[in-house]
Amino acid sequence: MKKITMIVAGILTTAASYAQLQPSKQTPESSELWTPVPRLVTPGKAAATGYGFSAPSDAIVLFDGKNLDQWVSGNEGGGAAPWTVADGALTCAPKKGDIVTKQSFSDYQLHIEWRAPAKVEGNSQGRGNSGIFMQGIYELQVLDSYNNPTYVNGQAGSIYKQTMPLVNPVVGPGEWQTYDVVYTAPHFNKDGQMVIPPYITVLLNGVLVQNHTAIQGTTPYIGQPMITPHGPGPIKLQDHNNTTSFRNIWIREI
Repeated sequence: MKKITMIVAGILTTAASYAQLQPSKQTPESSELWTPVPRLVTPGKAAATGYGFSAPSDAIVLFDGKNLDQWVSGNEGGGAAPWTVADGALTCAPKKGDIVTKQSFSDYQLHIEWRAPAKVEGNSQGRGNSGIFMQGIYELQVLDSYNNPTYVNGQAGSIYKQTMPLVNPVVGPGEWQTYDVVYTAPHFNKDGQMVIPPYITVLLNGVLVQNHTAIQGTTPYIGQPMITPHGPGPIKLQDHNNTTSFRNIWIREI
């Protein structure tokens, strides 16, 4: 009798579940979700200064055009960030070294605007070259790629020496360009193996150039990507001996 009761209960449960799947048994309310309620974030606004959009309310402002308080030198020993600040922008001081954020991050949304020098000097990788390193390790290339042939996995919007951009939407030398980045950090097991790679999505001047791209490892100038276990890391801006400028830098941890 107990067995029969269990079978009947199972049939009734299955029937109820089946009824829930039938459109005729559902109402508009059946598919409505009311919780959890997304937290309120005040979006940034278009800046009157032409700096693109200001930071949203939950962002960490890494550079607001005034000082380098959020940055230090990337050279051994650290110290004050050696780049210059003028007219709302920070500019690489060639041969003074990279700069890195004081804070470290894992998963985030990053907004950063950059400008190659208006005066065109050099070609290929010698024009307006810099880089934005996710967690201080993985390079999103910055380069004056306007009418400037170079290897495609080294032009603006590329994951350096790995993945070329989907398209080339850069504007001319001396004009401000915008990167909007969504990045998720890699995960490693106890043996140091990368079980989940870092992923990156990049819009350059509002145009998708990297679409949930898996980063294979480090982004060296010479050699193949290497996998090195690590935790949270800073944002690094590269000194490539060009006076490339940056402004309106903010990040949202996700």
